[in-house]
Amino acid sequence: MLASSLGAVSAQEKPLIIARNLAVNSLDPARTSCDTCNIFLYAVYETLVRLGDDNKTIIPALAQKWEVNGDNTEFTFHLNPKAVFADGSPVEAKDVKWSWDRLTNLQGGMAWLFETVKSIETPDAHTVVVKLAQPDSEFLGKVIAPYAGIVNSDVAIEHGAKAGKDDAATDSAEPWFLANSAGSGPYALESYSPNDELRFKRNAAYWDKPAAIEEIVIKQTKDSVAQAQVLQSGDVDIAMQIAPDTAKTINAPGVTVETVPSYNFIYMAISPGAKSNKVPMDTKVRQAIAYALDYQGIIDFTIGGAGKMVPVAIPNGFPGTDGLPMPVHNVEKAKALLKEAGLADGFDIESVFPNENYYGVDMSTLMQLVQQDLAKVNIRLQLKPVTFPVWLDTVKGDGTSLTASFYAPDYYGTDQYVKTFGMIPGTRWLKRSGAERVQGVLNMEEKALLDKAVASPTEARDKLYNEIALEMIKDRVIVPLVGPDTVLAYSSKVQGMKYSVTAVLPLQDLSIKK
Repeated sequence: MLASSLGAVSAQEKPLIIARNLAVNSLDPARTSCDTCNIFLYAVYETLVRLGDDNKTIIPALAQKWEVNGDNTEFTFHLNPKAVFADGSPVEAKDVKWSWDRLTNLQGGMAWLFETVKSIETPDAHTVVVKLAQPDSEFLGKVIAPYAGIVNSDVAIEHGAKAGKDDAATDSAEPWFLANSAGSGPYALESYSPNDELRFKRNAAYWDKPAAIEEIVIKQTKDSVAQAQVLQSGDVDIAMQIAPDTAKTINAPGVTVETVPSYNFIYMAISPGAKSNKVPMDTKVRQAIAYALDYQGIIDFTIGGAGKMVPVAIPNGFPGTDGLPMPVHNVEKAKALLKEAGLADGFDIESVFPNENYYGVDMSTLMQLVQQDLAKVNIRLQLKPVTFPVWLDTVKGDGTSLTASFYAPDYYGTDQYVKTFGMIPGTRWLKRSGAERVQGVLNMEEKALLDKAVASPTEARDKLYNEIALEMIKDRVIVPLVGPDTVLAYSSKVQGMKYSVTAVLPLQDLSIKK
């Protein structure tokens, strides 16, 4: 039993236990990148600003106020003088500069968040001035990302951490960060056992509202069914990765199950430049493929209706997505487009895709539904499920005519999606789709609009992002299939459960009903 492994404690002292597949790659803020890592970092390492409960509004955190210049190239943060690290020492501007320099210079998975930073100045102990090499209206969103949390530089340096441009090879602090933390958040790391548990203790020196729960443990529990079992038995208080079909089987007294919209989505990618293409995958053919799909049917069958349609490869609710047209299922329109393209008799096409499960969506089941829908317009799809590493090698190489994958936000901001899925120079999917090998796919209008958006104030920026989204819909290279809801499953005694775009689950908001 999970509870027995935690030792004999009184009811008042019992930790709150969370069942989750840990999948931790590191606990070093400059090296880590994973969903569990987001939970950990958000609880332990405070950021300068954070998102409010509406997952949209930017509110103070370590910085009590900030200013932005007219073209979004200079950001000035004023630190709260009350802020202290877990050892009681003050959070100062030097810690901000050191933390962000280290994130950039160690070149971990999230170093790109600060790739446009030209300089970080610290005119005094409580002021940080960041100057960018180019406008970025969403820089505050990147500052909110848990990976931008501030580390106690004096403590970290003492244990081998370095922040210089040439220090990546000699920084030796990662093992220390697996057993210790040096943050200013409401929790501190108590212990970590790989593939077993991640244990938090309340930071007694926390400078803001203290956490309500003394100790929290995330216990390794790999799959949805196992998590549901330990939740219903009372061995855990929260199960974090319950699939929608599993959620329907939970019927235990004292357990609450609810679904909320998420910012994750599963998408299909059509590659006009894949070397396996049997026919030209021009705009009409890509539009026909998109019209052939029964989006609501996909949502109903794969996750029992627990999801939303997503019109573009930007999450619903992100800047620029208001009022976008939802995807349409129209078999006759698809057939007409194929006829116009000279393909009324259809064609053969291959799909290499990762044989995985993302957010409760089984990719093999999903692709079988796509196969059935395309067959109705005489497109014969050959499915080739592979492991994720093989899939990644495929899309980075010769490509595959049609595939599917998933995406989750790294921070609250739309530019990350345009720079990933837009058909503009340098984006991940311009290259993966082979668009550089064929004519008529590159969309420089998206690039022009993006350049304007990142230099604009919020209202104008969001209008420009809406225009970009409409262009991305017309591209029909990336076609979102489903935005799975997030299942919140927990003991009814737990209060403060919520889904956060940055933290996944903000531990400091949790409490236990007495």
